[in-house]
Amino acid sequence: MLGWELPPHYSGGLGVVCYQLCQHLANKGVDIEFVIPYEADYSFVDFMKVLPATAFRHHSIASLLGSYDSLSYDQKKTIETEGASANMSIHDLQYLYAKNIEKIVEVKEFDVLHAHDWLTFTAGILAKQRTGKPLIAHVHSTEFDRAGGRAGNPVVHDIEFNGLMLADKVIAVSQSTKDTLVEKYLIDPDKISVVHNRIDIPANLDFETENSYAYLEKMKTKGYKVVVSAGRITVQKGLTHLLRAFAKVLDKNPKVILLIVGSGDQYQELIELSAELGIAKNVVFSGYQLGTGKTWRDGFRVADLFVMPSASEPFGITPLEAIAYGAPSLISKQSGINEVLNHVLKVDFWDEDKMADQILSVVENSGLHESLVANSYSEFLNLSWSDSAGSVMGMYKQEAHG
Repeated sequence: MLGWELPPHYSGGLGVVCYQLCQHLANKGVDIEFVIPYEADYSFVDFMKVLPATAFRHHSIASLLGSYDSLSYDQKKTIETEGASANMSIHDLQYLYAKNIEKIVEVKEFDVLHAHDWLTFTAGILAKQRTGKPLIAHVHSTEFDRAGGRAGNPVVHDIEFNGLMLADKVIAVSQSTKDTLVEKYLIDPDKISVVHNRIDIPANLDFETENSYAYLEKMKTKGYKVVVSAGRITVQKGLTHLLRAFAKVLDKNPKVILLIVGSGDQYQELIELSAELGIAKNVVFSGYQLGTGKTWRDGFRVADLFVMPSASEPFGITPLEAIAYGAPSLISKQSGINEVLNHVLKVDFWDEDKMADQILSVVENSGLHESLVANSYSEFLNLSWSDSAGSVMGMYKQEAHG
């Protein structure tokens, strides 16, 4: 399995999904060697082997490992490693990863190659050509999605196109992603299987300690409601529309606070937009939070409503996390998770008036809030990684045995 990141070193949902999918595949008897482009301590992982494709330590090249930085694909960055410095781009690291994978597979025994997203597709192609083993290309996000519905980086688009065309089988994380692959990449629909993502929530979490957002908890005792959005702050996530919708919310109910958890290239732009809209005193930006830590979880726990307003979201696991921690969700109709959740509110990402109305309907109606919490949690409990892993297992057997 070829991947770009695994917890605790990751920049988005891709690493979490890969980790949890592998856990459930291992439970079904799959022997996995997961190859990443950096060295780090993964001795705690007991269900698969984690191998580095380069000698770089994670901390030395962390700035190059953003799985979503396709627009800065060729941008050189100075990295420090083993007492020396060098200028590298994501392109350079991706090329080095691919060439080293080509060597690694020559001394390994395996039945199937499984490559996750564009950063590993070149490596997957070289490994397939070197060994003749079948290649499964797993699409968690496309360049079309990352660019917010626009063309994005043409070089990255070409990498995706080549990987998808040369793969023996393609996994899409949603039907909407499959539709994009057929329409934008001209991939044969019969070659693509849809396997929805899931999320495992750690058991026995300590919720008795004080919430990390003590200020927001204090404001809630004064009658305020809290709306939360969490994830990367990029054009793909539709957060400018959320801020404009939130301004309309405050026009009708000033006792609502918006918490935005995360970081990204739109961070400063959103701070400035909240000031321009005159809503800055009701908007809290928490910055980057590790997606497995207490502060991340507490963001969901403090929420009266979670909102994911993505302009183009292949799947989107954060609403599942929010529901697991007790927050009802409002999601965009342009998200893949829209296909598996029914007991949530849904809106077109651009419809700021309706988004504002739906936010108000939850924060002002306790009956609706409680109904959404109960029904969405019941729905969450029925969504199993085991089923999705079983679908992937079936593809392995089919491809390995022809």
